[in-house]
Amino acid sequence: MNWLKVFIAAFFEVFWVIGLKHADDVWTWTGTIVSIIISFYLMIMAGKKLPVGTVYAVFVGMGTAGTVLSEIIFFGEPLKMSKIILVLILLCGVVGLKLVTKDEEIKAEEGKAS
Repeated sequence: MNWLKVFIAAFFEVFWVIGLKHADDVWTWTGTIVSIIISFYLMIMAGKKLPVGTVYAVFVGMGTAGTVLSEIIFFGEPLKMSKIILVLILLCGVVGLKLVTKDEEIKAEEGKAS
């Protein structure tokens, strides 16, 4: 459940990052601000139960990949193979971090908080 919060937070990160560049009226700025609030709230909640460094790395990595792909798909950013390769490398690192974060580490973190 906590990893789902991280993934949803990264999804909203894409919206607010794009909003910072493209917002130009009250409605788009409102959407940007709401996306920031949702994104950081979910990331903070997940960070209370999961290792913060891993949460942040997954959050930023997925948000970066989503933002790059969104700029290419929706805003006409040039598609360069080098960008795609680098995003794939970034995602491999993010997935790797999640895979090496063992349940025992998560439970140990929960035990410290109690």
